[in-house]
Amino acid sequence: MPKPEEIRRKALFDSEARLSWVLAALAGLIGAAAFMHTAGYFVTFMTGNTERAILGHFHGEPDLAVPAALLLLAFLTGVVFASWCRRHFWSGHPHGPVLLTTASLAVAAAVDLLLYLGATTPTIDFVPILFVAFGVGALNTSFVKNGEVSVPLSYVTGTLVKMGQGIERHLAGGDYADWLGYFLLYAAFSLGALLGGLLSLLVSGWAMLVTATGVCLVVTCYTYLHLDRHGPPAR
Repeated sequence: MPKPEEIRRKALFDSEARLSWVLAALAGLIGAAAFMHTAGYFVTFMTGNTERAILGHFHGEPDLAVPAALLLLAFLTGVVFASWCRRHFWSGHPHGPVLLTTASLAVAAAVDLLLYLGATTPTIDFVPILFVAFGVGALNTSFVKNGEVSVPLSYVTGTLVKMGQGIERHLAGGDYADWLGYFLLYAAFSLGALLGGLLSLLVSGWAMLVTATGVCLVVTCYTYLHLDRHGPPAR
């Protein structure tokens, strides 16, 4: 019978882990698209949006406080709706929320293209960003275990905390598997943000949304046609 540490090591690089890296990178790229081509809106950083929504009024910036509150609402709505769909429609597709994220990004790209058709400023309007935040909220429900999110794809703060705790356990006589998985997830998110930043130098705002939609569509096809059909690897 495999030892617990052997099971954890094997799980570090299985298909579920690889998918989490891809989705974390996608979250980073989406966040970069929203931040680089808007007035600095966050679609992955709800801590920042919460502080903006509250402190913007004290700082004399209600024009940032209200959008931040709306982004929080859109993100939360995405989580709730994706969870509801998982309960009622996606019992056989545990990664169904990726489909919802793809649809949200497609709508955001289409709306932004219509709003800025013929415009010279390659920015993303706030209305499409609400759809993006909804999609990111849904994306974060892609990995659920015992009814709770097991891999928070865009919650970088929590990932770093868990990685730090894992490093301490490793130094205290534990195993590298205690922290490596969190590091790889963080690295994937950072790589996605880097790619999004580089891409923002080459294409307009709506084109970045189209790119993210394309990547998400490929991942959706993979999860529906392969991963969800064959099931996650045994652990």
